[in-house]
Amino acid sequence: MEKLENKVAIVTGAGRGIGREIALLLAKEGAKVVVNDLGGGADGKGNNAKVADEVVQEIREAGGTAAANYDSVAEFENAGNIVQTALNEFGRLDIVVNNAGILRDRMVFKMSEEEWDSVIAVHLKGSFNMTRVAAPIFKEQKGGRFINFTSTSGLIGNVGQANYAAAKLGIAGLTKITALDMARYNVTANAVAPFAWSRLIGTIPTETDTEKERVEKLKQMSPAHIAPLVAFLSSDESADVSGQIFGVRGKEIMVFSQPRPVRSVYNSEGWSIESISAIKGSLQSAFTPLEVSKDVFPYEPLV
Repeated sequence: MEKLENKVAIVTGAGRGIGREIALLLAKEGAKVVVNDLGGGADGKGNNAKVADEVVQEIREAGGTAAANYDSVAEFENAGNIVQTALNEFGRLDIVVNNAGILRDRMVFKMSEEEWDSVIAVHLKGSFNMTRVAAPIFKEQKGGRFINFTSTSGLIGNVGQANYAAAKLGIAGLTKITALDMARYNVTANAVAPFAWSRLIGTIPTETDTEKERVEKLKQMSPAHIAPLVAFLSSDESADVSGQIFGVRGKEIMVFSQPRPVRSVYNSEGWSIESISAIKGSLQSAFTPLEVSKDVFPYEPLV
């Protein structure tokens, strides 16, 4: 039996890459899918309705059910339009996959306000917009699934991605609070940090041998590797899984730790600059190294 039969899903940014693979698999598992994609470039500029239409056609040719939507998630009213597409076409909504994203990479000392705002708007505000519009529906029907996309750029760190990292770490926080707020209504919220070759990753500079080697590793990891976990988190099988951060790296699935205190010190007299300096060493061994994602994942993808 198809695991998502009679479910209705929205997948944002579903015209290419990871979003496309998710939409195809959800449909294969029986879900009716709203394929949302503005059809813009990796930087979010431009629009092309054919991008979403082609995925809808592919789903239909495979025997599935889908409808297209071309709105940008960055505007709150558009989120209402996207959700309304699901209600108008299929009569209900059960799953929201917040996958839409853009990149505007720049070193923090060069980043413009527009580069910051545009990335925050699509990733973080877009995820909020979709969550805010869908949450009352899920609350009323006492059931639903939110699957949000975070990134190791925020969870760990990457150079030149202050806007993207801030948005993606913000999404981790949004996911946790959504999970807490919606738990009593049998609604789950989880985040996925994907490792996969996509058009966004394709913007990574490849000027040095190290950069070229990193990109070659990423090319081994297909967007199709991400879709099964999202399908699981969309299903009834995951009813007891919420507030978690997962990673998918090739054929490897991981659960990320979440911030918790690792060491503390106490001073009955209160603290001063001098007294903190004196005990700095006892805290320093618990400091998190200043690492980037490739430092934490130096091994070959398991594909």
